[in-house]
Parts: sequence; C-alpha cells; structure tokens
Amino acid sequence: MDQSKAYISKEEKKIPINDPSGKWSDLTLLPEWSEKFYDVYTVRKHGKWVMLKALKPEYAGEPKFREMIEQEFETRYNLAHPNIVMVNDFEDIPGIGKAIITDDVYGYSLRRLIDEKRLTPKIVHRLQTQLLDAMQYIQENHIVHEPITPETIIFTEYNENLKLINVGYDQQSKLSTHDAEADIRSYGKVLNEVLDHLPTSLPRLRRIAEKCEKNDRAFSTITDIHLAVERRNSAQIYYLIIAFIAVMVVLLCWLTLR
Repeated sequence: MDQSKAYISKEEKKIPINDPSGKWSDLTLLPEWSEKFYDVYTVRKHGKWVMLKALKPEYAGEPKFREMIEQEFETRYNLAHPNIVMVNDFEDIPGIGKAIITDDVYGYSLRRLIDEKRLTPKIVHRLQTQLLDAMQYIQENHIVHEPITPETIIFTEYNENLKLINVGYDQQSKLSTHDAEADIRSYGKVLNEVLDHLPTSLPRLRRIAEKCEKNDRAFSTITDIHLAVERRNSAQIYYLIIAFIAVMVVLLCWLTLR
C-alpha cells in the first residue's frame, strides 16, 4: 500500500524535489501538522517513507532559528519511547534546507479524528494510558516543550497506537513547577475536548479532565493523574507500602526468634 495515502487532505501539496542522487523523492508538505516555526513533510528516503521537520522559509535564513532547530534535534535525538516519534537524523534536504528526520507516523492527528467524528473507545483508552506514559517520560527527562494539543497527538492507522510528534526543544537539569503544571492543564484540555465529542457520558473521566484543566492542584504530577485514572490515589499506595513493610518486619522477627 502507498503510505502517502495516510496523509490525504485538501491542503496537502506535492513539492518537486531536484535530487540527482535519487536519495529523496515524493516530497509532500503537510500543513495539517505544521508548527509555529516549522513545516512538516513526508518524503521517501532511499524509497522508505520518513518525515521531515524544517524551518519555514521566512525563518530559515536567521541564525537564531537555525540554532533553535539544531538544539531541538540534540534534545530529541536520545529520546526513546514507544509513544514518541523517533528522531533519526539531521540532514540537508534539496530545496528545503536542514531538517530533522523522524520515523514515518502513517496515521491521523487527534484533531482530524475529532473533526471527522472518528473517535473510538480505543482512542479514549490510549489517552488515559499511552499519552500519560509519554508525558511522564518527557517530564522525567526534564524536556521543555510546547503545549500538547490534538494537533500534536497522532494515532497510527491500523492499531490506533498513540504517537507524540512535538515533544520538546530543550532539556533542563530540573523541570520547573510551571512547566509541570502546564502539562497537567494541557492534558485536561485535550481530554475535555475529546469527551465533548463522544456520544456517551464518562462522568469519572470528565471530573479528572476538569480538575486537570482548572489546575486546582488536585494533581501535582502526571503520576497522580495515572493513579486517579486507575481508581487509586497516592495515600492508598503509601498505606500499602507501610503495611507490606510491617508484615516483612514481623516475619523477620519471627524467623529470628525461631
């Protein structure tokens, strides 16, 4: 199957590419996935589909933006998570300039699935599991990034696995409280929008989404949201650990006195 069909939209634009080496072919601009400073493309590299992230033409000539894309490549290159699009290289593409090369996503953005009324129970489940897993990984690695939105969440075409395509541009020694809180708000906003477009009501999930978006400090970390989704809380986990330790101490004392 021609994978380019996974990206069909009215706004797509095929772009001629002059590459005598034959390394690059079938370059297509994907406006649906564009970012503030970047254009996103799908292209064949040695016949294999990959994606490109390159500076928009109006920024490509400015040193500060060239430094920005280089820093993003260095930040993302060592990230490895099943729900984050992998960065493979940083290359000069004919007619495009320097671009971050990533795996081909081959799927649809959450924005498109919402607009086309194609949400499924599996997608809702992925938002409660895979999205939280990816966000927790980003926080554990102290990655600074733009807000997560339906435009940056992709679901693969066949198995509806979640992939994040815009996961960070800088790495710090410690993530600020502001950045952590912004992630929680972003998660709540995404989840609320999805719930708005479902044909059924999910009251418990709605309460979690509203607490996240309102940032009423009900959740201080992504782990807290994980626990709430799983119908647990930090206190319960704490008491279970204490109970386990107490049992082990009693058992150890009993073995010692035998």
